[in-house]
Amino acid sequence: MSERDQSAAGREEVWLETYRPRTLADVVGQESITERLEQYVARDDLPHMLFAGPAGTGKTSSAIATARELYGEDWEDHFLELNASDERGIDVVRDRVKSFARTSFGGANYRIIFLDEADALTSDAQSALRRTMEQFSNNVRFILSCNYSSQIIDPIQSRCAVFRFSPLSDDAVEGQVRQIADLEGIELTDEGVDALVYVADGDMRAAINGLQAAAVTGGVVDEEAVFEITSTARPEDIEEMVVRALDGDFTAARSQLDRLLTEEGIAGGDVIDQLHRSVWEFDLEDEAAVRLLDRIGEADYRITRGANERIQLEALLASVALDR
Repeated sequence: MSERDQSAAGREEVWLETYRPRTLADVVGQESITERLEQYVARDDLPHMLFAGPAGTGKTSSAIATARELYGEDWEDHFLELNASDERGIDVVRDRVKSFARTSFGGANYRIIFLDEADALTSDAQSALRRTMEQFSNNVRFILSCNYSSQIIDPIQSRCAVFRFSPLSDDAVEGQVRQIADLEGIELTDEGVDALVYVADGDMRAAINGLQAAAVTGGVVDEEAVFEITSTARPEDIEEMVVRALDGDFTAARSQLDRLLTEEGIAGGDVIDQLHRSVWEFDLEDEAAVRLLDRIGEADYRITRGANERIQLEALLASVALDR
């Protein structure tokens, strides 16, 4: 098969799974965590664990890599993965988890149950999970994954070793993106890499998905392709809109906002997120930056409560323009 055919075949696969780390050493950007996990694996003595942190930072990959290193080729026989956001009820804990925990097995001292998005479990389900963790602690280890550890009840947190995953550094994301592009034979420009890093904002999953989506056409993956396929506004467009509002030119700022929402198809919530990310990159005076952050927080709250996105964004720009 030619390199071109291999590249085309690769694009039919989901790169997130194709390039998912197979060992803990392959997990990038979380070195302190993977070192601790490797020590547990070396002693073959895992505690219950709680992985907390933003999406796309390596929580699921670390759990699977841990199982692979513990059990080798038979890891799937000793590893149960459940997604709590799909199955939130107490029956999941009582039925599937207990059934797996009770099943006889050989060749290992214990099995692993990985419960993804555990913060979506109801309080009753978490209480049932706590009792299950106690009941089957001799032959089952639980790995719970969540975005917000504050949503996990204290009795569970106290039974777990807590690992806090931080957003990945720009260098970690860039290195992985370039490696995948080389393996897939994709022409990726430096500007395209910078755009993928910006879009990802520490989320490796977003970076890899963006790369694969931009590479589908078979052309060069550059800045324009990345921003278009990911429906992300260019940082300079966001800055131009804010600067015009700060200069008191509401009409021009509103026109720029309208272009982003209508022509570019950017969601209002995404505009808010990009505004928040970029405030300290606009080279604003501290007073102007604080004022803008205050308006962003108010608009975000109202949008999450069901208010109209366009009206709230226009009100944000109008408020900033008037404050001048």
